[in-house]
Amino acid sequence: MNPIKKLSAADYNEIFELSQFAFQYKLSEADLLKKKEEAERHIIWGWMEEGRIAAKLHLIPLSVYINGKHFEMGGVSAVATWPEYRRNGMVKQLLAHAIKHMKKNGQMLSYLHPFSVPFYRKFGWEVVFNEKHYTIPMEALKRKWDAAGYVRRTTVDIELFHSIYTDFAKQLNGSLVRDEKWWKQRVLAKDMMMSVCYDDNNRPEGYIFYNVKDRIFEVKELVYRSLNGWKLLLNFIANHDSMAKEVKMTVPENDMLPLLIGEPRFKQAVEPYFMGRIVDVPNFLKSYPFNEDLPDATLLLHVKDHFLPENSGSYDINVEKGSIRIFRSDSDTYKTEGIHCDVQQLTSILLGYRRSHELAKIGLIQADTNTLDILEKLIPVNQTFLADYF
Repeated sequence: MNPIKKLSAADYNEIFELSQFAFQYKLSEADLLKKKEEAERHIIWGWMEEGRIAAKLHLIPLSVYINGKHFEMGGVSAVATWPEYRRNGMVKQLLAHAIKHMKKNGQMLSYLHPFSVPFYRKFGWEVVFNEKHYTIPMEALKRKWDAAGYVRRTTVDIELFHSIYTDFAKQLNGSLVRDEKWWKQRVLAKDMMMSVCYDDNNRPEGYIFYNVKDRIFEVKELVYRSLNGWKLLLNFIANHDSMAKEVKMTVPENDMLPLLIGEPRFKQAVEPYFMGRIVDVPNFLKSYPFNEDLPDATLLLHVKDHFLPENSGSYDINVEKGSIRIFRSDSDTYKTEGIHCDVQQLTSILLGYRRSHELAKIGLIQADTNTLDILEKLIPVNQTFLADYF
């Protein structure tokens, strides 16, 4: 009998009993109700022992932007095991079950927030998102920002926020495609202040969610459509100088705010955040938005996926007259040529987290320089960033 069972609302109390124990938090009745509402979009599997949940895994069907294109993604969340059942391979089996479900249902990518990076690397996930944390003295932001327009506090306006966020997220790799329920359940906290900036023609150019407490201006989310919008929001933050001594915010890794500040030697910390993996290598390659208008080229890609062996294989990438064709190669003739990598490094390259030359320098992929140059030209340069958590 298969010990993996798809769980339902009837199991919620047992599900969240395990979550609270494993992740060491306590839910109030109101918080538990909110968690149960959020779980309605989850697919939850439990490993059952004697009719009880011994381990569990939540899968959240989501979508993300890769080079501006939508891809279906399976978010793995709330993986937990009761201590008496740990180290028996239950999580490994749940992950295998989940990844096969994702592949069957067209979710070509998967994300998760790891309790341990080495643990999930064994199963094909790799760090593909970093967070850059700033702690900025308020005085550093007090300068002439030369921005045209104004900022106004506002109440919840999901349609407006979503429009601005979507333009911002499409410029970054891996950001979520948010829906209305996600906005309500996961983004818009009750205790946040909200403001929108407008240009001189009254067009919305950005928004900021924030709190000011204990002399700290904490940015929850800062999103903008233009340089002008970014500067309007920075000027808005600086106008809180009588209330706050420092500003805390999280930004994409390639953020260039320090170049605009007179004294850039404020606290900056880059930390690994979420992991990702390609679930379906052949179909992801075929769907991937490579650079357009490329010179004719041929590239052979050899991929290893130890956890999902059906992804392993050789893939011919042919560029001819600006059109790209990808097909699987079964020939052993050219096994020594091309690029050799595992699914983790392929994910890192295609999502834009790392370039192929960088990975080759430290021996994580193998290829000659000319082949790497071809791959570099194929892959758009885009920063990965995930503003959400699950």
